[in-house]
Amino acid sequence: MDDRLRPLWDFDDLDATERRFREQRELEESDAGRAAVMTQLARVAGLRGDFEEGDRLLDEAMTHGDKSAVAQAYIDLERGRLRRSSGDPAAALPLFESAFVEALRGDQQFVAVDAAHMAALAAADREGFLAWTQRGIDLAEEREGASYWLGPLLNNLGWEYYETADYTLALDAFERALRAREQDPANASAIEIARYAVGKTLRALGRAQEAIPLLEQAVAWTEREGRPDGWFHEELAEEYAAVGQPEHAGEHARRAISLLEMGDPSFAEDEPRKTHLTSLAEA
Repeated sequence: MDDRLRPLWDFDDLDATERRFREQRELEESDAGRAAVMTQLARVAGLRGDFEEGDRLLDEAMTHGDKSAVAQAYIDLERGRLRRSSGDPAAALPLFESAFVEALRGDQQFVAVDAAHMAALAAADREGFLAWTQRGIDLAEEREGASYWLGPLLNNLGWEYYETADYTLALDAFERALRAREQDPANASAIEIARYAVGKTLRALGRAQEAIPLLEQAVAWTEREGRPDGWFHEELAEEYAAVGQPEHAGEHARRAISLLEMGDPSFAEDEPRKTHLTSLAEA
């Protein structure tokens, strides 16, 4: 990956991430480098919901940017994230578009693909989403340093097709996402989530028998890691039900209900989903 700042991130520990970036800021030897680091501190603030502080940090970063394309790309990208997270995607989109252009000008393909990925999420319509997603995929496939983004982009593309019931295209995107994720074995959680998406789509295509081994593998991984996942068990229950194995379906449905009731607040509010899963559990 060609983003030198990315390894300093731990999205599960924002306090530690902030400490690392504050330390890194003191080590930077250029104004542009300090500006780039400050944009990451702004992102931390945004993830905490402190958009005012994020904007303040980005304003300060602009005073250090020294007209660097790389610094400007980071500033526009993180300003766009702040706008989108605060509920203004229309204001975010031109910032992401500018970040994409500036990142390419600064030969920062990783940041450029990140900007394309965000532009797709902020796009006003499906056409814009698809166009920006494809732009990001094309660049990520061309440049090894940006290849990390293939997994997230293809996952997003797959779900777009899945939600419109275009399951054949969804399967192609999810299978490509899984192959991309498998190139980074250290990110095992992402691999199993990609496996889940492939399995779910196979079932939608009437190919539940092919999906079962994928979900069995995903479930086994979560159990080994001590991180059982209700969504995985729920999907496996659906697959066993689809192939006429109610005992196995019931086993996984009961496990899914137990996990979802503990860890997914939306489950209790989704009566049709809860009723259906309960029917599988009692079959």
